[in-house]
Amino acid sequence: MIRRKLLAFTAKRRCTLLGVGPMSLNCVNAAIELANEHDSLIMLVASRRQIDSDDFGGGYVNHWSTDRYAEYVIGRDKKGRVLLARDHGGPWQNDKERKAGLSLRQAMDSAKKSFKTDIESGFDMIHIDPSIDIHGDPNVDEVLQRIYELYEYCWSVARQNQRRILFEIGTEEQSGATHHIDYLAYVLNEVKIFCEKNKLPNPTFVVSQTGTRVMETRNVGSFESPVRLPYELPAGIQVPRIVDLCDQHGVWLKEHNADYLSDEALSWHPKLGIHAANVAPEFGVAETKAFVQLMRQQGLHEECDAFLDLALRSRKWEKWMMSQTDADDTRRAIIAGHYVFSDPVCIELKHKVQSRLPHIQVDDFLKDAVKESIYRYMKFFHLTGPL
Repeated sequence: MIRRKLLAFTAKRRCTLLGVGPMSLNCVNAAIELANEHDSLIMLVASRRQIDSDDFGGGYVNHWSTDRYAEYVIGRDKKGRVLLARDHGGPWQNDKERKAGLSLRQAMDSAKKSFKTDIESGFDMIHIDPSIDIHGDPNVDEVLQRIYELYEYCWSVARQNQRRILFEIGTEEQSGATHHIDYLAYVLNEVKIFCEKNKLPNPTFVVSQTGTRVMETRNVGSFESPVRLPYELPAGIQVPRIVDLCDQHGVWLKEHNADYLSDEALSWHPKLGIHAANVAPEFGVAETKAFVQLMRQQGLHEECDAFLDLALRSRKWEKWMMSQTDADDTRRAIIAGHYVFSDPVCIELKHKVQSRLPHIQVDDFLKDAVKESIYRYMKFFHLTGPL
């Protein structure tokens, strides 16, 4: 049913589907409202750090566990236009697994426990991503074996729960370069053989590198680089080759890290045939900037400084920084802002801001800022307007 819904929607328009990272409660509400207002489809793609089961302490987004998050989205998605998707599910994709130094067997079992809750909670799509290994650098065949084990497990859980789910697979972390076509061909061929042999459905999406990578508040990949990079074909040449290869295997291309691309680059996506793209940190930054702007414009400088200090001290900006960054503390704090929205200190601070601004609905203001950011992608991906 889910696959038919996707096929029916994409058949009516040449579009690129959008995966929205649920960066906050306001971001989730923004995505649900836009999908329903425009009678469009949006995938909410939750990483395990953002949303996970109670067994892992939930996630940093609204303190939601997987089941409470799914219940919230399903209850508010009145037209059924939002697909719940697990993003980057797999071993060591939860920080607790890394900090505990779990072995491969332990990490795989832990990932299975997380996937089981996803499926039982009503997730529509599962991204199996074993690209992380804290103990070494597995080769492609070792990674594929991990995909196979998790794939079979998830399908068995889905059947036990009388559910049909879609699969997305990925085998390496984003580098900012385009994918080597021979590598992708090998992965797709091996996965196809595995699925046929075990009578499993083929994956719906494969994650392939199209030249996108997010650092700070920029896309530093080669996708729209004006300079030809050594040993790499431009995206306008390489991406259609990747799309053609995916089409040959009956799989759709999913691009990750499409944040901060220009309007022109976004408009290329449907033309190049990119089937779907994920965007996440940009929406968190959009909400953070709106909150900071509101407090400054309304003269709430003490509250603004307290929020920026909280975000800065979280150190969640560290993973996003360029090696030769010139970012000051304010820019670092803005990058990390969405990570502290659910912190009790931030919640209390927001209540204080709201009490001082009775003429403004603060969360509506922030939600609208996120909606504007998401809508930019919907517009250029052909997800709005009449069919």
